[in-house]
Amino acid sequence: MEKIGIASDHAGYQLKELLIGYLSSKGFEVLDFGCDSEESSDYADFAHPLAEGLEKGEYHRAVGICGSGEGMAITLNKHQSIRASLCWTKEIAHITRQHNDSNILVLPARFISNDEALEILNEWLSTEFESGGRHSRRIAKIPIL
Repeated sequence: MEKIGIASDHAGYQLKELLIGYLSSKGFEVLDFGCDSEESSDYADFAHPLAEGLEKGEYHRAVGICGSGEGMAITLNKHQSIRASLCWTKEIAHITRQHNDSNILVLPARFISNDEALEILNEWLSTEFESGGRHSRRIAKIPIL
């Protein structure tokens, strides 16, 4: 059973709950890093623990959700080994996996429907990284040493 981490702020709470049920039904063990309600919260409080779990190898992929997706993506990408990609179409999700080997999918809860979120998630989960060559070379240049 593959493990996957997930986190949201208050704006992404409802979508997070939907995705937890969906991922569980697909056989994933979902590790929920919060938040736990629609009460106002700060995305960074949930993004950092989500990124740290991935960095420790507790899981290899994760999903972050906030209103626009920007705050979550910015915070997640502060971590050296994280390649969080903000996706609002399945085509973007495909490219971020294929070319960038993104390891965290970020969704903008206030700007996509539940159906779009599921479509994006499925595309992201099913797309493999095109390893080798230019893509691997480019990814190797991302971390600040």
